[in-house]
Amino acid sequence: MSLLARPAVASFAAKTMQRLLGLASRRSSGRGSAASWRARLPEFPRDVRELTVPTSIARAPVVVYMPRVEDGVLPPVHVNFHGGGYVLPGAEMDDALCRYLAAEAGVAVVNVDYAVAPQHPFPAPPKQAYEVVRWVAAHGGEHGWDGSRLTVGGQSAGGGLAAAVARQALGAGGPAIALQVLHYPPLDLATSAKDKKAAIDKPTLRPWMAAIFDSAYVPDPDRRTDRLVSPANPADTADLTGIAPALVITPEYDLLRAEGERYATRLDKAGALAEHRLVPAADHGYDLNDAEAARPVYALIADHVRRAVNA
Repeated sequence: MSLLARPAVASFAAKTMQRLLGLASRRSSGRGSAASWRARLPEFPRDVRELTVPTSIARAPVVVYMPRVEDGVLPPVHVNFHGGGYVLPGAEMDDALCRYLAAEAGVAVVNVDYAVAPQHPFPAPPKQAYEVVRWVAAHGGEHGWDGSRLTVGGQSAGGGLAAAVARQALGAGGPAIALQVLHYPPLDLATSAKDKKAAIDKPTLRPWMAAIFDSAYVPDPDRRTDRLVSPANPADTADLTGIAPALVITPEYDLLRAEGERYATRLDKAGALAEHRLVPAADHGYDLNDAEAARPVYALIADHVRRAVNA
């Protein structure tokens, strides 16, 4: 085990990253700040309201992005979970995606600021994520969306949480999820980060980073084969028949590409793969740094979401 993969070291490193991110956000209005995220894709309007969802883990703040609809019409709803290795907060980094989906898919987007590790290690984040989705499904009439037409999704760790939500919904018999969007998700934490290979020598997500994230999130290595952590690991052999259809998106150069592809194959065998899309010449988090590269992929996501909730 590498030094950074030791739980105590990973926890310290993760908390240090959180503090540095907080300091950078407070000191700067440039790249990485809330203002900079909101400046991306400026042609898509920002009509938002803030809510707090009660859960057994902690109260979950959410920002709801509303589409333009006729008076009295309840739009479908998409629940989004941000990335950050299950460690870094930052729901605002998905602001452009949320605005895009509200405008182009015609859905209310509930962007979740979920509890992160190491303060809230596994299984707290996927449990909270599922409780948020159940709440969204049950309380739409009170807040302006149709909870019976529901999709979930996320980028990076958020994609992992979306996959975990779909898995819990399968096991519990609901709520009904029309689509899960898994955008460069981590789906096999049981495989050591040092044993994962990217198509390029220096990918954005380095093995040392993944080691910190994985160990801070799931300190006990024996728990990393859990179905809510590593559904792409061979240890998970459960029947996925009936799980929500999935759009799986894997960038060509991403360290996590192989596990995303393995899960797409598994979902396909269960009849639950809506589409697997490889993004050529792209790396982990590419859409956050390149608006032009993001547009066609966001359009793909919007198209799948729109068709799923209107089927």
